[in-house]
Amino acid sequence: MVETLGVAVVGFGWMGRVHTRAYARLPHHFPGLGLRPKLVTVAEEVADRAAEAAAHYGFESATRDWREVAADPRVAAVSITAPNFLHREIGVAMAEAGKHIWIEKPVGLTAGDARAVADAVAKAGVRGTVGFNYRNAPAVEAARSLIASGGIGTVTHVRIRLFSDYAAHPESALTWRYERERGGSGVLGDLASHGVDLARYLLGDIAALTADTAIFVPERARPAGATAGHTRAAGGTLGPVENEDYVGCLLRFASGARGVLEASRISVGEQNTYGFEVHGTTGAVFWDFRRMGELRVGTGTGYQDQPVSTVHVGPGAGEFAAFQPGAANAMGYDDLKVIEAHRFLRSIAEGRPYGATPEDAVRAAEVLDAMARSAASGTWVTLA
Repeated sequence: MVETLGVAVVGFGWMGRVHTRAYARLPHHFPGLGLRPKLVTVAEEVADRAAEAAAHYGFESATRDWREVAADPRVAAVSITAPNFLHREIGVAMAEAGKHIWIEKPVGLTAGDARAVADAVAKAGVRGTVGFNYRNAPAVEAARSLIASGGIGTVTHVRIRLFSDYAAHPESALTWRYERERGGSGVLGDLASHGVDLARYLLGDIAALTADTAIFVPERARPAGATAGHTRAAGGTLGPVENEDYVGCLLRFASGARGVLEASRISVGEQNTYGFEVHGTTGAVFWDFRRMGELRVGTGTGYQDQPVSTVHVGPGAGEFAAFQPGAANAMGYDDLKVIEAHRFLRSIAEGRPYGATPEDAVRAAEVLDAMARSAASGTWVTLA
């Protein structure tokens, strides 16, 4: 018997829409889940946006005050897709109200914020899922299995890169993303957080690091009104960019492996250039998000001049079979969020974690905080 679960979405920008579509698609891709999400209410403080969302997506009600969601007995689970500076307050309040939470990364502005949310979830006995969506790609799960099985030998080093051009235009509006108080650590929280999660997911804990950061576009124009996504604001009053456009980081893993992580939001010529290269003593595996269903794999005993082949992952990898019948049929970004929604609801149904958890967000945030400290001091930082 399928049980209905009342869900709400708090914050209805682009990511709020992605979460809503993921809930709507769940019964199509995972009919055996046993829980069917019901869109109960949406909260968004921007005038008319919540009402428009309710009318377009079929929420039963809409509000401009997220506190009404916390008090709503119809709601059992909440997607928190509001800006970073609201994550801690909303996440803690929803958990304390007994709501399961699916919260977007980086879960606040600091490791302290992420820890507060994780502790609230644990204390309330609710389930929590975090939006580290790239680990959900079937090819990434296949790469993790290959690495864990010793398929490329002992891992020696990894390179993780997340380059984008969304902030490359000098007329990009000075939104909350560029303010330290509301956006936190710039590209660290926005993109490098994904890189840290991928590093931990593939290779385990990071033991030490040294990092360098930079702001390359020091001023941007203030927007005249509410924004969504990466709006331009030509001609507006200029204000300072307070957080990082770029980070480069050397990593030492607890395993002894070494790594390089780079993230940039101002890389002209790069659009969602996200991926990794993992090298081991007998092979290597490569993944590019823009070719999400492919892995480049080189294994064997040749050591030198060893060939690398392209492998198209298929129904045996991760949750691929829930979307496509055979290898090389393409999946997309939104599919990763459907997988994430499935793992969120499955954790609720079974009372055990599936996918990235608030504890993963804490670990990632601790690494990001260490990067910021290292960039400020110019030294290596050891992690607990």
